Amino acid sequence: MSCNDIKCAVSNCKHWEQQHCTASGIEVNVDGGGQSAQNQEKTNCSTFETE
Repeated sequence: MSCNDIKCAVSNCKHWEQQHCTASGIEVNVDGGGQSAQNQEKTNCSTFETE
């Protein structure tokens, strides 16, 4: 099962396929730790893997 309904613009990720995520799940974290982000720029996808 993939997350193909999750859009992604990071073309050099192992899980990227034509602007969609093919990973079986995703992990998104707050930059710098914690559980609350001030805006989307303070978040990151920890599922990212280089090809």
